Amino acid sequence: MKKNNTKIENKTESISWSFKEYIKYNRSKSWYIVASVVGIIIIIHAVITANLLFALIIVMVGIIMLINQHNHPAEMKFKISHSGVEINSKKYSFNEINKFWIIYQPPEVKNLYFTFKSSLTPRLSIPLEKQNPLKIRKFLKQYLEEDLDQEYEPASEAIGRMFKL
Repeated sequence: MKKNNTKIENKTESISWSFKEYIKYNRSKSWYIVASVVGIIIIIHAVITANLLFALIIVMVGIIMLINQHNHPAEMKFKISHSGVEINSKKYSFNEINKFWIIYQPPEVKNLYFTFKSSLTPRLSIPLEKQNPLKIRKFLKQYLEEDLDQEYEPASEAIGRMFKL
């Protein structure tokens, strides 16, 4: 019996990698001092303007940040296959996804983004780590529309990176 050695050209079955759940920034003591002063100013302003709910939210954010400074981000597993994308055990079929785009501006930004057809599902941002963005783009274009209007990372992520949040 002769073995079939036929190669399937460009038929990648899946692409997978892992990444940290979030970026854990090294914050200096001066960062915490400045953040505390800004937080106190915002709280005073909220109390003066009788916006007590906003003051409470700022206090809660501060407490959460203090608690989380000792936590370590979990390792996330991501996979793109012919049936859709999977992050840890959560699967999204290509029918659920509206568009994708890649922002590749190393070393700061190397992310893959997905928007969903359901407005209740938030945008999904996946760090590319050391993946080849051209290979991922080529694979995804088989199934999804690429959003070519997106040229920069979302403002919320840029601000978070700038202020180490």
